[in-house]
Amino acid sequence: MDGDIKYNPLDKPNLKPAILANRLKTILTLFSKNNSESYWLDKAEQILTECIKFCRLYNNGYVTFSEIHKLITIQDYYLSKISLLRNKFLEGKLSTTNVHDLLSAIEFFEKEFNGLDSRTSAILKSEITRITGAFISDYDILNIFSPPKDKLNFFGFEDVVNSGKIVVLNMNISEYNNLSKIIAAYLKLDFQTEVMARLAKSPENIRSVSFISDEYHEYVTDTDANFFSQSREAKCINIVATQSYTSLLNSINNQYTVKVIIQNLINKFWFRTDDTFTIEDAQKQLGKEEKTKYSQSVSESSRNQKNSYLSNILSYDKPNFSESLNTYTQFDFVFDTNFFTQKLDTFSCLTFLSTGKEIIPPQMIKLIPYFIIDKDM
Repeated sequence: MDGDIKYNPLDKPNLKPAILANRLKTILTLFSKNNSESYWLDKAEQILTECIKFCRLYNNGYVTFSEIHKLITIQDYYLSKISLLRNKFLEGKLSTTNVHDLLSAIEFFEKEFNGLDSRTSAILKSEITRITGAFISDYDILNIFSPPKDKLNFFGFEDVVNSGKIVVLNMNISEYNNLSKIIAAYLKLDFQTEVMARLAKSPENIRSVSFISDEYHEYVTDTDANFFSQSREAKCINIVATQSYTSLLNSINNQYTVKVIIQNLINKFWFRTDDTFTIEDAQKQLGKEEKTKYSQSVSESSRNQKNSYLSNILSYDKPNFSESLNTYTQFDFVFDTNFFTQKLDTFSCLTFLSTGKEIIPPQMIKLIPYFIIDKDM
């Protein structure tokens, strides 16, 4: 946040407004994970589509979060831009495509958006400003992520991917809670789009790339399921770390999507956990084996049993004792629950690894933290 990089996530002139709006809707799901009513998110996506389309017309194709925020929240600002575009239209400065987009945007705002009842309008504005508000409330943030067009110096991942550069997002999630989620998710979607687009260019000579994310559950989206399943063809290595599988489920609220994401990550390292969802899924993947079980029973019998009324002690004649020990096999999980909850120490984990040709037998390994490695080695 104190660097020199200026990045505008909405400056994608090669993408259609609907695609950009859909990205923003995907990010909104990070803040609406328990929202079972899709109407609000779908409607917010439609509004964002028309705002992006409209902004490109009056702002020379350059869209920022600041402009969208003002179009949504300030009625007079929208009217002033209508007046500006009217003059451009009368002067013949708009192409046929521009005229079509202008009429479409005006029809939407005049006949639909401005005609919503106050409650519905307030809810939709609230949904959209959850994103835009994070960019305009702080001057430094506004300066970094909604700068003037001539100040931009990071334009996305096309050059980064093709030249082998590394992009690191360094934002403290406790300090920039919503903003860090928005930017991280947007960078991830931007990266995924560029990686998959390479397949249409020269799939046989493309450079290998990687996506690395710590605290992945904070930024996971539904689109990751499709990307992870297809990214191997695009030579993308995905390395993610999360607290548990339940953390992923809590973020996207779809167990089937979580399972698709998990099964597309072939190599896995399980550290000590108490999460039953993680343990059960790991046990199922690692499979079962025949285990030897033991059972022991002891019996006692006697004759002429008597009870002393004075001492209240039983007495009997010729007692018999018998003990039996049985051995049998049972099909059970290779690693039981106690292994995950108690036997995995700090810096040790259970691995499920592939060489690319075969699966290495699952085993516990010890990891060496970087901070205890001898620097002279």
